[in-house]
Amino acid sequence: MKIYLDNAATTKVDEKVLKEMIPYFNVNYGNASSMHLSGNTAKNALDKARKIIAKSINAKTSEIYFTSGGTESANWALKGLFWQNQKLKTGKNHLITTKIEHNCILKTGERLESQKGKVTYLDVDKKGFINLEDLKKAITPQTFLVSIIHGNNEIGTIQHIDEIGKICKEKKVLLHLDACQSYTKVPINVKKQNIDLLTINSHKIHGPKGVGALYIKENIKITYLLHGGGHEKGYRSGTENIPGIVGFAKAVEVSKSKEIKKMQELRDKLINRILKEIPNTILNGPTGGPTSKKGSSQWEDQRLANNINISFNNIEGESIGGYLENQGIFVSTGSACMSNTLKSSHVLKAIGLQPLQANSSIRMSLSKYTTEKDIDYVMKKLPNIVKKLRILSPIK
Repeated sequence: MKIYLDNAATTKVDEKVLKEMIPYFNVNYGNASSMHLSGNTAKNALDKARKIIAKSINAKTSEIYFTSGGTESANWALKGLFWQNQKLKTGKNHLITTKIEHNCILKTGERLESQKGKVTYLDVDKKGFINLEDLKKAITPQTFLVSIIHGNNEIGTIQHIDEIGKICKEKKVLLHLDACQSYTKVPINVKKQNIDLLTINSHKIHGPKGVGALYIKENIKITYLLHGGGHEKGYRSGTENIPGIVGFAKAVEVSKSKEIKKMQELRDKLINRILKEIPNTILNGPTGGPTSKKGSSQWEDQRLANNINISFNNIEGESIGGYLENQGIFVSTGSACMSNTLKSSHVLKAIGLQPLQANSSIRMSLSKYTTEKDIDYVMKKLPNIVKKLRILSPIK
């Protein structure tokens, strides 16, 4: 039996997506830059995909640029704007981000600091939310960008982007959103939410790996990372990955709100059962379920629909993951990019967990393919694994 609960790392490619992609490998395999019929077929597929993705976030088609994935898009957003300001000698060299960002943002911030950039890393509270007053105070005349992770990849916190966008607009500073985890799970409207740049990718939404996009608001000037043949309107050189882009768009097209609701329900069921049936456990991040937003008649969730992060205290998360794997259950002890290291999670540290608590945590992330039977099977195995490990643990 195989139960895959590491969908925040990557997802199974949807059969409909795969079917849509296959002809662009062996039939319609032309280069979109070629000036012949085969090239035009590829170009038409590229244009169609761009329209689908633009519509999904209320952007213009001309504002979508395809990349190799979230890491490239995020690097391009931060470095491209920083270099553009350096080139124009605007004096703007200050980036604001948070302490719970994905490493592609944090490492890029370090790179900018090595090039005489300045970076402010905002604190978060116990649930992973930034303080909006802290953001306001951090913005200076030298700030060229605020970069925020929309839905956190480890603890699922969905930041209050409406308010963050208003602050950035009032302060006349650009806002970049890393939406790799939240895209298609949380509504995004770049115009209404005052988002200037947006990073999204395919393999977190049942599309193929190796493809993503960067939304860049019209009239924003940005330096490009890659030099070459001038693809993507001169901003991102490199022959377009037509099969991947086609698959990306199809994954967006087949995404359904009812699937998100189902994930939320299963998420809450698993969280509640763990907390009830296994003593001395803590949910990291916001609680699931709807919460009323002040001044709004809408109900919204503060946690990603598929995210569960639990500290089991006094036992190693790595050990829990290993025992679960032996039972055919695949989970993570952190983000996939960091799970091969022995470092404590910087996200769990930022929300105030001690190393012992952080190292006792596992992340389970669901998908539209997760079932009630899967949840029941996990709860048949997990309590006994935890009980056994606690007996063996030297820490009581």
